[in-house]
Amino acid sequence: MSSERLIYLPLGGAGEIGMNAYVYGYGKPGQERLILVDLGVAFPDMDTSPGVDLIFADISWLKERADRLEAIFITHAHEDHIGAVAHCYEALGTPVYARAFTANIARRKMDEHGHPVEAVRTASSWPEQIEAGPFTVGFLPVSHSIPESAGLVIDTPSGRVVHTGDFKLDADPIVGEPFDPDLWAEVSKSGVKALVCDSTNVFSKHPGRSESDVGPEITRLVEEAEGMVIATTFASNVARVKTLAEAGAKAGRSVVLLGRAMRRMIEAATETGILTDFPRVISAEEALDLPRQNLMLIVTGSQGERRAASAQLARGKYRGLEVKDGDLFLFSSKTIPGNERGVIRIMNQLSEKGVDVVDDSSGLYHVSGHANRPDLEKVHALVDPQMVIPMHGEHRHLREHAKLAEAAGRTGILAVNGTMLDLTGNAPQVVDYIETGRTYLDGTVKIGALDGVVRDRIRMALNGHVTITVILDEEDEPLGEPWCDTMGLPETGTSRAALIEVLEEDLNQFLMRAEAKTLRDDDKLEEGLRRIARQSAQVEIGKKPEVTVVISRMR
Repeated sequence: MSSERLIYLPLGGAGEIGMNAYVYGYGKPGQERLILVDLGVAFPDMDTSPGVDLIFADISWLKERADRLEAIFITHAHEDHIGAVAHCYEALGTPVYARAFTANIARRKMDEHGHPVEAVRTASSWPEQIEAGPFTVGFLPVSHSIPESAGLVIDTPSGRVVHTGDFKLDADPIVGEPFDPDLWAEVSKSGVKALVCDSTNVFSKHPGRSESDVGPEITRLVEEAEGMVIATTFASNVARVKTLAEAGAKAGRSVVLLGRAMRRMIEAATETGILTDFPRVISAEEALDLPRQNLMLIVTGSQGERRAASAQLARGKYRGLEVKDGDLFLFSSKTIPGNERGVIRIMNQLSEKGVDVVDDSSGLYHVSGHANRPDLEKVHALVDPQMVIPMHGEHRHLREHAKLAEAAGRTGILAVNGTMLDLTGNAPQVVDYIETGRTYLDGTVKIGALDGVVRDRIRMALNGHVTITVILDEEDEPLGEPWCDTMGLPETGTSRAALIEVLEEDLNQFLMRAEAKTLRDDDKLEEGLRRIARQSAQVEIGKKPEVTVVISRMR
């Protein structure tokens, strides 16, 4: 019996939606050669990660074994699958393989970060395969909400693994390849050990709809509009952007693309030959000279991003253009859970300007890019794997997907981030648990989720902050009274006196009573001053603020 094993280890994306990162390994335990599938980001929110720019999976485990990493394979160009590649390239330093459109986006990111664009290698679709140590990997075309998405056929000495990536069953996706069941059946006929499968829509009980379904409805809506039409969608959904642009052109409107991400995606799709016959677009400057009823703006910001074109139009102007009473604003997108507040804020701001806002609550103007429950069942049957490993979903999605597999007589297993599975035998076995977490990009610096930076920022946001400054002379006696500076706190409390004056008086009383050994010991003095400040603030304003103590000694 071979002492080598095939392992699967999700570092991100299993138990959450976002920052996908999946490791496969083959070899003797602890010596496996590795490949990584996807390396994405998640986006912060003010409640849990204030001030943070991006969130990555913690790849510490992989960095420690970078000398065993053969390659990175990117399934598609959504940020939750590709967004961390350039940020982490220096630490991993391995070739990155992707299909042409995805490689185009990856090279742009690498170039922006000063990394060699040659590290990103363009791969053709199946049946071409790429050798990476003990693995042979092929890109299997799938339909999704971004062009040239792919599942991966991963051949190993222990058998074939099919990693679906994000996918849907769409026979007419407008841009990109349709899902080809015959190709998937061909790939699976020799036997598939494991199907590692997208779980996002496992709770959606109706079969998924085609991207082509929304075109007629969007066209009808635009043709009936009287004022300027503005539409927002995911910038990466090139097919939807094309549908929106064609609807505008059919209605006799000039099309304007607003937002850097929107233009970048259309440029990449055009450069790689995926997108053809896109309607002519005009610049924002040209649009200013045309009647409003002749304009169709397609803008970024479908998820309520504060700096995107949608939010700026809702607040006022964007590149000289502004919305007015009688305009129509279409959200041709689904709001990702967690983004509701930002989206609703924009909708209300638009409504206050007299704009008619249309969202997808009717189901007419958006279709999902992920396979629904009946579609997952079809793929299970088509591939007929020995085992099903759910990925790309929150815990409840993974659990339900595993139950779905088991209901059809297949082996399913729930493996969240950090769960190492041995896939060598006839059933998956949990062989280790790896500590995983999050890494934050905070400005230009990467910090660990447990470093305390974000925790302190949240505490300051919740409780405010007090800075106490004390000066001591050569004999360790207070030189004057302590003084305070506050941030994020009310000016007065229950005593009706100025909060700063109350704090300074109580702190001075503490100093006058302090023993000599306390005054000589910075740690004890700091601890006492912090305690008094928090106690006084609690009495005055009902909060215990964060406190910074600055002690200066005249030596």
